[in-house]
Amino acid sequence: MKFVKDIALGDPSTNNQNFIDLRLRLMCCRYWLLDLWDCHDMVFPFWRLYWNKNSGGQLIHQNTVYDMDADHIYIIPPFTSFSSQFKKNHRYTTGIHVSGKQFTSNINESDYSNESLIHFFVHFNLGVPFDSVYPGILKIEMTIYLKERLEYLTERLKIENKNFKLTFNLKLQAFIKEALTNIGPELWKTTIIDERVLKVIRYVEANIEKKLKNTDMSDLINMAPNSFARLFKSEMHVTLHNFIQNRKIAKSCELFEHTNKSIEEVAYVLGFSDRYHFSRVFKSVTGLTPAVYKSGRYT
Repeated sequence: MKFVKDIALGDPSTNNQNFIDLRLRLMCCRYWLLDLWDCHDMVFPFWRLYWNKNSGGQLIHQNTVYDMDADHIYIIPPFTSFSSQFKKNHRYTTGIHVSGKQFTSNINESDYSNESLIHFFVHFNLGVPFDSVYPGILKIEMTIYLKERLEYLTERLKIENKNFKLTFNLKLQAFIKEALTNIGPELWKTTIIDERVLKVIRYVEANIEKKLKNTDMSDLINMAPNSFARLFKSEMHVTLHNFIQNRKIAKSCELFEHTNKSIEEVAYVLGFSDRYHFSRVFKSVTGLTPAVYKSGRYT
């Protein structure tokens, strides 16, 4: 048998096709009973997907209150400032206060449906440039497909919530992607950006551990620093400096979720001068200290 080296020979068509490289990166997926969900002015550098099986949960964004129900999924893009609360147990007006427990197969949902929020959530990233969209809270109507996937995912999370098999991973990714297809094209218009800016964004992603300077970025695309700074701000609606900080904090969240690195180690890996500098930037972006984020005392 002869191995065919030219992969193009395997396609009988001469019509070239262009596909979008979507790099979905899962950070966490959990199914909880929440007794308290008083979280105020949260901002995170990743996507969040929420679904409550019962009523009583609320999301607030720019003075708009979303009463959550089981017939809708709620998706929050990166860097959206929002708050949440459980109406039956609303105690705090500032800060982040969460209490509850993770579902197990020994817990009967019906025993808690009147006193706790039955809460499913996923944190994920989509990669460049799809993590740079306009902020907001997106309300997605539940479909039969999404409901079936949710039933499978939540039942599996009661049994195993750490070492997921391939089937679970594939179905979770399919669930997220299907939910995203229901958002509509208007959200993704913000990802159509200047090629020069996109080249710099890709460089930032590939070299996130380095100390990145504005002059180095402008040299990549042969532009004067001030001219490129104006172009970047007009395309991304954020300064290059703040964009780099945001991406470093996004990477730090990923490291906290998927490694056992300490705060000091993460600060060093991402090119911060010390833990204190890293902590100041982390809190300015997320509203949390790295220690609180690392502890998982939020949802």
